[in-house]
Amino acid sequence: MKLLKTIIRRVIISAVREGQIKRFDATGLANEQYLDREFLQQYGLTSRPLADSEGLVLGIGNVFYLIASDDRRYRVSLQDGEVAIYTDEGDKIHLKRGRVIEITSGTKVTITAPAVELAGGTLRKLIDERVVEAFNAHTHPTAALGSPSTPTTPLVLANVATEKTKAS
Repeated sequence: MKLLKTIIRRVIISAVREGQIKRFDATGLANEQYLDREFLQQYGLTSRPLADSEGLVLGIGNVFYLIASDDRRYRVSLQDGEVAIYTDEGDKIHLKRGRVIEITSGTKVTITAPAVELAGGTLRKLIDERVVEAFNAHTHPTAALGSPSTPTTPLVLANVATEKTKAS
């Protein structure tokens, strides 16, 4: 147990720098300074903690690595078994109990993909009443009558859109 105390230290992070190797500066509980040290993270998951976040430093001799970070100022409350990715601005992806995924964004969610499948593979597009109103109100020039005419078959939302997803 004594060995663990000498190589694992709790720190307050003061800066993180991006690069091929992410680096950090921090201060330990006994005013130890960790300057320009490596910040190791899990493959496929990356974050950049804010100043004054907490961290755990693993040290062997004069080599120190930041191996974990947290920020209790912005922590998301979870139930047993839940997972969340979140920011200090309130955006989050929350994998909740009951197989529910909740996405919260303050401005926009962007999906970049050649195709997006929703509601179990439906190919119907996301549309709402605004599209129905615009379609049903549009007119066609009718050569035989000499005047514009509205569609003979109105657009019905239930016939062209899934009810499993909604646009606002």
